[in-house]
Amino acid sequence: MMGPAHSLSGAAAWLGVGAAAAAAGHGMPWPVLLCGALICAGAALAPDLDHKAATISRSFGPVSRWLCEIVDKLSYAVYKATKKQGDPRRSGGHRTLTHTWLWAVMIGGGTSVLAITGGRWAVLAILFVHMVLAIEGLLWRAARGSSSDVLVWLLAATSAWILAGVLDKPGNGADWLFTAPGQEYLWLGLPIVLGALVHDIGDALTVSGCPILWPIPVGRKRWYPLGPPKAMRFRAGSWVELKVLMPVFMVLGGVGCAAALNVI
Repeated sequence: MMGPAHSLSGAAAWLGVGAAAAAAGHGMPWPVLLCGALICAGAALAPDLDHKAATISRSFGPVSRWLCEIVDKLSYAVYKATKKQGDPRRSGGHRTLTHTWLWAVMIGGGTSVLAITGGRWAVLAILFVHMVLAIEGLLWRAARGSSSDVLVWLLAATSAWILAGVLDKPGNGADWLFTAPGQEYLWLGLPIVLGALVHDIGDALTVSGCPILWPIPVGRKRWYPLGPPKAMRFRAGSWVELKVLMPVFMVLGGVGCAAALNVI
């Protein structure tokens, strides 16, 4: 999938979680619903950190491009070190390590630890990074081009500062779901795990599939490209993605938001 579809699917997924949480008696305060949807939309772009042409590679200028090169090389090294006889030869690390359930859990868990140990500045950093990615993904036409980078960063920084202040107020969700002392913002890792997994599932629907299950082997392959039957797959950026899936994500997100806020 392309960046906009990934971000939309991430936001829709968190809004769906909000609806499920409300039905289960753990309703999200509106700031958690909003922040989680934006974080999940941004996190749904993050697995493509192994691809130098992806949206995330240009979101933070030279820093993200440099990081993409490192992650690509790391992913390729892990692929070569762990592949089985049935896995094909590759020339790069795209759609390997960062497109697995294990990576999603590690990144989400690391974010939660950072949030509860790093204090306000860590929370602000987490929000800022994912606000930038959410803007780049959801508002891709307006955010396109290097001349808009500074405006995107300023908007993300302002949004992160305001949202962090709102979340800090009693009853607004700093301790949502995890209520023990010292567990404030532990939930921040959840939309990041979900965003990464939704990205992987989206890529699994495309022609190439996605090795979500690694390191669990499937037959003679450790990097098995999980996906539906080939007749049901589509190419990234095709009309199926743009004309069918993106509108569906919008509708599902709207329904999930309304259910999460007890409007329906």
